[in-house]
Amino acid sequence: MDTNNEGFIFGLDIGTRSIVGTVGYRVGIDRFIVVAMESIEHTTRAVIDGQIHDIPTVARTISEIKKRLESRIQCDLHDVSIAAAGRVLKTKKVHAVLEFPTDTKVTEDQIRSLDMLGVEQAYEEIRKDTEEDEKKFYCVGYSAAKYYLNGYPMEMLTMHAARSIGVDLIATFLPDEVVDGLYEAVEEAGLHVASLTLEPIAAIQVAIPEKFRLLNIALVDVGAGTSDISIVKSGSIIAFGMIPLAGDEVTEMIAQNYLTDFETAEYVKRQCERRKTVSFKNIFGELIKVDKEEIDRVTADAITDITKHIANRIIELNGGKTVSAVFVVGGGGKHASFTEKLADFLQLPQNRVAIRGAEVLSDIRFEQPGIRKDSTLVTPIGICMNYYEQVSNFIHVTVNDQKVKLYDNGKATVLDACISSGFSQNNLFPIRGDELHYFVNDEERMVKGKTGEVAVVKKNGKEISLNEPALENDRIEIRPSTKGEDGHLTLGEIPESKEELTVEVFGKTVICPKLAEVNGLLETSVYEIQPLDKIKFFDYYSVSGVLEYAGIEMEEGENKVLLNGREAGIGAKVHDGDKIERKPKPLPKPEEKEEKEEPKDTLEEQMEKDPLLQPTKPLPDWMKEIPFDTAKLGADGKVIPGVMENRPVVDAVAPQSEAPAKAIVVKINGDKYTMPKKAKPIFVDVFDVFPFDMSKAGGTRLITRINGVDKDFTEPLNEGDEIDIYWEK
Repeated sequence: MDTNNEGFIFGLDIGTRSIVGTVGYRVGIDRFIVVAMESIEHTTRAVIDGQIHDIPTVARTISEIKKRLESRIQCDLHDVSIAAAGRVLKTKKVHAVLEFPTDTKVTEDQIRSLDMLGVEQAYEEIRKDTEEDEKKFYCVGYSAAKYYLNGYPMEMLTMHAARSIGVDLIATFLPDEVVDGLYEAVEEAGLHVASLTLEPIAAIQVAIPEKFRLLNIALVDVGAGTSDISIVKSGSIIAFGMIPLAGDEVTEMIAQNYLTDFETAEYVKRQCERRKTVSFKNIFGELIKVDKEEIDRVTADAITDITKHIANRIIELNGGKTVSAVFVVGGGGKHASFTEKLADFLQLPQNRVAIRGAEVLSDIRFEQPGIRKDSTLVTPIGICMNYYEQVSNFIHVTVNDQKVKLYDNGKATVLDACISSGFSQNNLFPIRGDELHYFVNDEERMVKGKTGEVAVVKKNGKEISLNEPALENDRIEIRPSTKGEDGHLTLGEIPESKEELTVEVFGKTVICPKLAEVNGLLETSVYEIQPLDKIKFFDYYSVSGVLEYAGIEMEEGENKVLLNGREAGIGAKVHDGDKIERKPKPLPKPEEKEEKEEPKDTLEEQMEKDPLLQPTKPLPDWMKEIPFDTAKLGADGKVIPGVMENRPVVDAVAPQSEAPAKAIVVKINGDKYTMPKKAKPIFVDVFDVFPFDMSKAGGTRLITRINGVDKDFTEPLNEGDEIDIYWEK
């Protein structure tokens, strides 16, 4: 960026009470030569608490200062460095973490990404805090206070292998209207903004050199409308803050006590800084003469109130504890007893709170005569010095045809431009898809999502990385990164689903996959697992399930099989290694011949055919008196003497007729069978109708039961008996 003619740097300190213009140049690293300096006080309240309210009036004042300085240096001024007051500054402290999927060697680009993650996080927090205001904020600076490697503090992250890196970062932002107001006033005066910084940063540039920043020091810039606070520690700026109390409170106290207008009271206040007595008139025209001690008494309460609020704010910004020392700059801090009271409230020795003026300007040379080195010059010169250190300014770029005003601190990148245009971290860096969590047999499992595609970024038509520098008028095009696919899995991809059951079915080997139930319902291998699904795998099938999987149909009327040699229904459980066989078919039942009823003979016909049925012939008369006893008759029909007497006497028992043969019905292994007709059937007769191979042992013991009770082969059978016969394994 070009400086003004002759290499001069032009800086403007646009304050609440006045505008100070400084022109100079740097020699070496630390020395600065002030060629010219002009200051003009506002005649109206054009600037209130550091924020421009009346842009045209401020622009006219700037134009007048520019004109005077150009007259002094005899060259035109085109570019100017400016600073924004802390009154409108928004500051956030954040802790950001960037994680890697595996151990990764840290690069500068990754550290940069971490810093941007912190800036984005700070920006989001500010947006939440100011959601109702609907304001747009620009990041005007950030400082990394501490870095972390895998959660542990680390001074330098580069080249270390890490699973995560972190940062404690402070980021500062300005609202859009503040930046626009400053730009409008400066451009209305015919100038171009070369750099923009913060008044607290500019003051630190001069008041606290790098070599002092290892100490815990607070810098307080007491102006007219605000008191800006910045704190350094361990080499970094760790906090910015502000209170809306400053020199104007002292001026108002004088005006109220002596009944003067504000300008007269301001005159009295300044005169008492260099003279012992001062004379002035009140609003009634009365001449009043007071000494410095009286003014100190009148303003004591205002000084107490200001220093108390400053001390409390310092302690708050410093983590709840006091600092080691305080440097005070600005006109408001020059009032008597200011540093003493501030030291008391901070519980510091008096010599630890001091005004920094001539002693910090030792490397500053003023070529313009009549300029006295004091604390009021620290911020104006710091604004000029900051141009060399940060070259911070706003540049204009377009991101996807959207115009973006980008704050440039000399390190602005395409990534900064994308974030300023509204792209979030999720749009710029690939995001892994959501994890899929599910349960297998009550054990929780997880599938990670896939990593998305990286963003495609082009600058002026050429594909580049996000860390490429962003320059004035660059045209940036970005195709946002994507989120990867969410974790997904089918049932068939779970390891348990690849386990199998081997079963012998009717002489064939059948290999069945494990059955799986999802949320109580059976599912196939192509089922897409949903979040928090509860999956249960079974190590068995039912007989019907195995037959269905094998494509085997049961014969009509067949509803039982032999499972490992035992009869089982189709709902029985089948495990790995089991054997299923068909139940033997029962032998066909013997056909019963239909007995035809032949016509019965008449009694006469029966008697003719059977002599026994013929009527007996009458006995001879001589036998009528003899008892009929064939045992006494001989072959000739004569009675054998003595037989009747010698025959033993026994009871006559009628001979019993043999039981008639009949066919009974029994159940054998659950099926009904009709036994052959037999007078007294026994267990062994079962084998006449039930096919059972006794020549080969099918197990360790042959089970023979009748009605559930073990019996042997000679046990009688009765109608309806339930018989079990099988080999026990």
